[in-house]
Amino acid sequence: MSLFNKMPKTQKDRLVSHTPLPTLQDVADLAAVSTATVSRCLNKSGHVTEKTRLKVQQAIQTLGYSPNFGAQALAAKRTNTIGAIIPTMENAIFARGMQAFQETLAENGITLIIASCSYRPELEEEQIRSLVARGADALLLIGQSRPDATYQFLARRNIPYVLAWAHKKDSEHCYIGFDNQAAAQTITRQVLELGHRNLGVIVGLTQNNDRARDRITGIEHAIADHGAKTAPLQVIEAEYTFQEGAKALDQLLANPTPPTAVICGNDVLAVGAVKRAKQLGLAVPEDLSITGFADIEVSELIDPELTTVHVPHREMGIAAAKSLIAMLKTQTPVESHLLETRIVNRQSLGPVKPH
Repeated sequence: MSLFNKMPKTQKDRLVSHTPLPTLQDVADLAAVSTATVSRCLNKSGHVTEKTRLKVQQAIQTLGYSPNFGAQALAAKRTNTIGAIIPTMENAIFARGMQAFQETLAENGITLIIASCSYRPELEEEQIRSLVARGADALLLIGQSRPDATYQFLARRNIPYVLAWAHKKDSEHCYIGFDNQAAAQTITRQVLELGHRNLGVIVGLTQNNDRARDRITGIEHAIADHGAKTAPLQVIEAEYTFQEGAKALDQLLANPTPPTAVICGNDVLAVGAVKRAKQLGLAVPEDLSITGFADIEVSELIDPELTTVHVPHREMGIAAAKSLIAMLKTQTPVESHLLETRIVNRQSLGPVKPH
C-alpha cells in the first residue's frame, strides 16, 4: 500500500487540493484598498493610516497571505536582508548590541541573518561568501582582522559593510565602535594610581583578534606613560569562558611574583578569575584586585561586583544598523562613528594591600 493511501482523509484532501495561494490582489480586494497600499503596509514605506493598516493586516490573516519575497527581490534587486557574523554566541559579549541591531533593522523592514564563526577566520570567510551568495544586501562584521582578499571580494560585489566593536582612525573601512586601546589604557591607569605595580593580564586569544591585541597595547602604553617602576607584565591568553578565566588566574598566581591586580580583557574572564580567587581563599579586592571589560549583565551579579569598562552595546548596534541602511539607500559610504567608553567603578578594584 502506498504512503498516500495510508494518510488520513483530511491530509489527502489537502494534498490533492489545487486551490491557488492568495495573492497581493486578493488582499487588496478584501481590504478594499489598492495593491500599492498593501505593499506600503508590508514594506513599512510611505504613509498609511492606522485604520487602513489594521484592515490590511486583518485581510492578510484571514487569507493566510505570505509575501513572495523571492519575486520582490528579483524585481528590486534587493532582498531586504542584512547579514551579521559574530565570533561567538556562547556568552553575552555580543548579545545586547546585536539585539539593538536587529530591532533597528526590523523597524525598517529588514531581516537579520546571523552567524557565528567561533573565532575561526576560515569559517568566517565561508560564512561571508555564503551570506553574499544568499543575497544579503550588506554585512556587519566584528573587528578588522581578516584577509585583504575578503575585503576585495566584498568590494567587487559592491556589498556594503561596517566593522563593529572596534575603531581605527584614518581607516578605509567604516567603523561603528569604540577605541579598545584607549579604553584599556584608561582602566590600567586607574589600577596604577591605586598603587599596583605587579600586574597580571588575562585576555582573549590574540590571533585574528585585533580587539584583544589593542587592549594589551593599551595596558602597555598606560604602564609606559605612568613612569612608575613595575614588575614585568604577565599576560595569559585564554578562550572567553569562566573556566578559562579561572585557569588563567591559577597560572598568574603560580608566578614567583604573583600580581596584586589582574586586568581582564573581558567580563567573562574576569568573573571566572573572581570565582577562582574566592575558592583559593583570596579576598577581592583586599588581597587581589580584578577588573573586567564590556560591562555585561554578569558584571553586576558576581560578588564582589566588577569594576569594568562600560561598552555602549545598544548605541553601537543601533548606529551600525542605521549606517548600513543609509549605505543601501544612498549607495555611498558613510563616515565611521566613534563611541565613548567609560569606567564603571564597583567593588573588585581597590588599593594595593600594604606589606
